[in-house]
Amino acid sequence: MTPVRIECRKWPDSPHWEMDAHRLGMDEHGVWCGIRKGTVMTRPGAAITAVADHVTLAPYDDWWLATFYGADPVADAGRPFATYVDITTPSYWLTDTVLRAVDLDLDVIRGTTGRIWVDDEDEFAEHRRTLGYPIDVVEHARESCTSIEAAMRAGEPPFDSATAHGWLARFRRS
Repeated sequence: MTPVRIECRKWPDSPHWEMDAHRLGMDEHGVWCGIRKGTVMTRPGAAITAVADHVTLAPYDDWWLATFYGADPVADAGRPFATYVDITTPSYWLTDTVLRAVDLDLDVIRGTTGRIWVDDEDEFAEHRRTLGYPIDVVEHARESCTSIEAAMRAGEPPFDSATAHGWLARFRRS
């Protein structure tokens, strides 16, 4: 496991959420990173502490970052979601230890009860106007949001429970 920093920026390149993580490995879906319970995640004006271990998937060329929590009734009792997908620009490695993407507001979420929804459409519409998202960015974000929601509803990997839970189990054993 390699220590890394995950930096999610806001359009076009302002600080947003940042956290320390561990690069676990990669598979056909992308690069997997683990974040330990107790990790402090910060953004300008706010900080939260991770309430459960979780893994983040940075796909190779897609417009999203996905965070997956476990379903163990004890270890994951405080999990805020089952799956949280930030629609972003494609992530890239700024350095060998810094993963970066630009958050585009839209989120596709699977709650702890299994309900799936798209969040922050109002924020996306506002920032599209006030921050001047280019039309191609808007189109990629919308397409990504639609395809992620469909994949999540269909239980397609990596949005099935087995794929991410395998990486989470590997992380917890390390």
